Amino acid sequence: MKSEVRSPDPKISSTPMSAHTRRIWQLRAEVSSSAETFVSEGITPLQAQLLALRGINSTQQAHAFVHARLKELPDPFLLPDMDKAVGRLHSAIHNRDKIAIHGDYDVDGVSATSVLYLALKQAGARVSYHIPLRLEDGYGLSGEALRNDAAAGVKVVVSVDCGITAIAEAELARECGIDLIITDHHQPGDHLPAAYACVNPWFDYSTFPYKPLCGAGVAFMLVVALYSVLRRENRKAERFDIRLLLDLVTLGTIADLVPLTGVNRILVRAGLPLLEADYRPGISKLREVAGVDKVSAGVVGFRLAPRLNAAGRLADAARGVELLLSDDTQVALNIATELDHCNHERQEIEEGTLRHAIARIEKEMNSSSCSIVLADSSWHSGVIGIVASRLVEMYNRPVILIAIDPESEVGKGSGRSIHGFNLYHALKHCGAWMQGYGGHEFAAGLSIEVHNIEPFAHALEEYTHQVLSPEQLIPRTTYDLELPLDDISAQLHEELQALAPFGMGNPEPVFLCRNLKAQQADIVGGKHLRFRVQQGGYSLPCIAFSLALKLEMLQGRVDILFQVDTNTWQGRTSLQLKVKDIRSTAES
Repeated sequence: MKSEVRSPDPKISSTPMSAHTRRIWQLRAEVSSSAETFVSEGITPLQAQLLALRGINSTQQAHAFVHARLKELPDPFLLPDMDKAVGRLHSAIHNRDKIAIHGDYDVDGVSATSVLYLALKQAGARVSYHIPLRLEDGYGLSGEALRNDAAAGVKVVVSVDCGITAIAEAELARECGIDLIITDHHQPGDHLPAAYACVNPWFDYSTFPYKPLCGAGVAFMLVVALYSVLRRENRKAERFDIRLLLDLVTLGTIADLVPLTGVNRILVRAGLPLLEADYRPGISKLREVAGVDKVSAGVVGFRLAPRLNAAGRLADAARGVELLLSDDTQVALNIATELDHCNHERQEIEEGTLRHAIARIEKEMNSSSCSIVLADSSWHSGVIGIVASRLVEMYNRPVILIAIDPESEVGKGSGRSIHGFNLYHALKHCGAWMQGYGGHEFAAGLSIEVHNIEPFAHALEEYTHQVLSPEQLIPRTTYDLELPLDDISAQLHEELQALAPFGMGNPEPVFLCRNLKAQQADIVGGKHLRFRVQQGGYSLPCIAFSLALKLEMLQGRVDILFQVDTNTWQGRTSLQLKVKDIRSTAES
């Protein structure tokens, strides 16, 4: 029998909840006067204004942001327990102790596992890895896997992208005679596991100057620290260039939606070019099946990462590790093709779940709700996180979707949040209703018994009403600067690309242009718009994804929010505006 649990009905309004079709256009901030001081070190006036809007307030910071060099990475030994972790791994390599890596089943966990496995293998370690099955094992360290390691003679287990809440598992590891090294980037709870070492940048006492690393970033810092010791005595280690691991670190960093600032920016800027190189067969074949030529942060997030994630969502994420580690071209192609098929299957399941969730929201929930909590036994736990993200975009509410296991009467939930609402803190506030939870500000997971879902939903709704203002529930599209059309040139595009990669924490600049005449408007692909805009004697082509419903608006004068892009056709590259929103000039 299918189980459905609905969110509590708000008492304030009876107006049904519906997706937002209009957004407020909001200037990101006023440009600080300090931007004038940045125009040095090759920083242009436009770049200076955009950097100031992103919180850069000194010439030194501006220079570091634009150039983002690997030599500026902080000392990894500033991370908590890094010296203990490195010391134990160093002795394990020297004594030939067996080491096992326990990762997570998402792209970050798969990437982190691959990074550490390759580095340890190259150093001569006896190393294996374990990736849990999402549907059978669930998230985090597995007690059964630890017992299997102990039976196999493993002496050291290193967790990557998980473990910071594994209180019972850490005790089990100790009882089994295993030294557990936890490397994680999720928020620590009130109680910490009694592990041999816990490497996590979020500890209050951490002196590492940058906190929001992903799991692969923390694993790479462990590799940097370990190799700084190994290279003093190990010629094999000297021959291994750990910078060649940065393509894997980049996959995890972008896929896990951590800010592309600071240390993450340095790592990703160095790693993106490696993703275009063909020296790693697995990534080369993944790009091939995804139809990817030029790699950017957006391409990683929307084309490569979903395929790596698909196996973990529907089947066995270890196939992703096998792909990244493979040095056989044909094997890599076979796995990449398998992941591509999994991704198509995932997309079909995701679309069905999205349609079902939308129908329930608009039937069961009212517009005064500040949060969305839905549960259903027909949903696949591997796709609810993606669906939650899409619902956040549509309704601008924190969303938690829960897939119920009818046999155990326990639900696995995935949540996504909006700006200004810390989802991890919200779950902590409602923690009494859950079996367990973890995550960070914008994304989190939980497990909960079915009979507790409704009171949990009530508690979360009360919390969101206290924390969020009505204004925060109105969706906004933020723009950086207003530009006339004739300011847009190939040189301006080059200046913008110097600020890439764009993503969380470093949004791609969005500009406003007013009072434009649209020409040659047409619908492409059923839901996108293609047209040209003219201002004075200047004209540029535009593409507007998912904005076909605004076609009639182009009959009059319009304002647009856009990003400056390029389009390559038959070997010729030209400027193109990627339009984010359209409104009638008469409404502005």
